[in-house]
Amino acid sequence: MRLDKKNDVMTQDEIFDCYRKAGEIHRKLIEESREKVKKGVGVYEFADYIDKRTIELGGLSAFPVNISLNEEAAHSTASFEDERKFEKDVIKIDIGVHVKGYIADGAITIDLSGKYSDLVKASEEALNAAIDVVKAGVSTTKIGETIEDTIQGLGFEPVRNLMGHGVDKYIAHAEPSIPNCRMKYDATLVENQVIAIEPFATDGEGFVVDGKFCEIYSQVKNKPTRIKFIREILEHIKTYNGLPFAARWLPQNKTDMALNQLLKEGTITAYPVLIEASGGIVSQAEHTLIVTEDGCEVTTR
Repeated sequence: MRLDKKNDVMTQDEIFDCYRKAGEIHRKLIEESREKVKKGVGVYEFADYIDKRTIELGGLSAFPVNISLNEEAAHSTASFEDERKFEKDVIKIDIGVHVKGYIADGAITIDLSGKYSDLVKASEEALNAAIDVVKAGVSTTKIGETIEDTIQGLGFEPVRNLMGHGVDKYIAHAEPSIPNCRMKYDATLVENQVIAIEPFATDGEGFVVDGKFCEIYSQVKNKPTRIKFIREILEHIKTYNGLPFAARWLPQNKTDMALNQLLKEGTITAYPVLIEASGGIVSQAEHTLIVTEDGCEVTTR
């Protein structure tokens, strides 16, 4: 487990307490999301609520709340002037919370259309089945097989090029990758490892591609700039410690111009919205858990 040098005096118990605290906050946010996500509610209104409520509850955002609609699988969030409202949509709410850098990552799907309950059930049951097989010594290949079998058994397809992942301090996506289908990936889970399992199910082909919409970024290099307004925005970006951030979180002064320049220089990277390639509807379910000798502790449940 990677420890930040400034906090390397923390014991493993103290670290796990941070993971658990983040999980408690996450559970509350998910409960409130189920009440807040209704037809007619603005996407920006909901995102702003989650941003502020995370802080009120004692945490910080590990990444911008993903609010992915229908054929969108991930990486969609509200823009600063977003005018979209929830309608008869299938909505993936993916929330990340951290306490001192230790992350809780989890997601639910809310079906406002009333037509996709079986699809929602497929991702949820796949997640539960995967959690049931987790323990130290289990291969990630076994987890992927379990997810695929569960989703296909209910008549749908897993999204094959999206994966679960490890979780580390200030790293929302760490090793190992955890496939959602049969895939030769020989990582073996070890005791005290923290992972996030996130099955995606679809009535489409089961692959995602990059869309054109992008509102999420992260800093990947520390490169100086001489341009004042870009330097000011970069100083703000640095406060996220390498975790993903939303464009709406930045000072709204030539923001698009600054982000484009930082992308060009390789200082930041972008996360375009991911869309099911055949236009299929997507559902998602996710929990974060600590691997134990004979099972796991789910921090977000």
